[in-house]
Amino acid sequence: MRNLIGKFMLFAAGVGVGVFLMQPGAAQQNEVPALRLNHVGIYAKDFNESLRFYTQVMGFHEAFSIKDKDGNPTLTYLQITRDTFLELAPATAERPVGLSHVGIWPVDLAATVAALRQHGLTVNDPRTGSTKTSITNVMDPNGVRLELLDFLPGSLPRKAMDDWKQP
Repeated sequence: MRNLIGKFMLFAAGVGVGVFLMQPGAAQQNEVPALRLNHVGIYAKDFNESLRFYTQVMGFHEAFSIKDKDGNPTLTYLQITRDTFLELAPATAERPVGLSHVGIWPVDLAATVAALRQHGLTVNDPRTGSTKTSITNVMDPNGVRLELLDFLPGSLPRKAMDDWKQP
């Protein structure tokens, strides 16, 4: 578990540095609107143990969960700051333990999709996901799925951000 956490923290730090310290001129040159890191998704080997770790040890707040018809969680958003989350979901045979995806929040989702298509990337039109968020995906050169999202009114992440109170 410590190895997984170390890899996650290193990856998240790298993404954060790349997104937040990027020179404004580089974004304009590539024509991709400003991007923000919103969340990182992890498929957990033991969902309950991971949930306990992130809430009780790391101190993250459980923002919301989506459950299946039997009441089992399919994903849980853990809030780190007002606008950043960890998305935790149980691993399965189809969803191996480890990094699931990186959630990127563009300033303008439609413009970002158009710009990425101009760069030759395959990007589907955004759809409404289970959290009532407008999402689409693009793969990075390493096979990491980047989930591009926008928070529709009434979406679960938007509600969590609006309700955020600094601990």
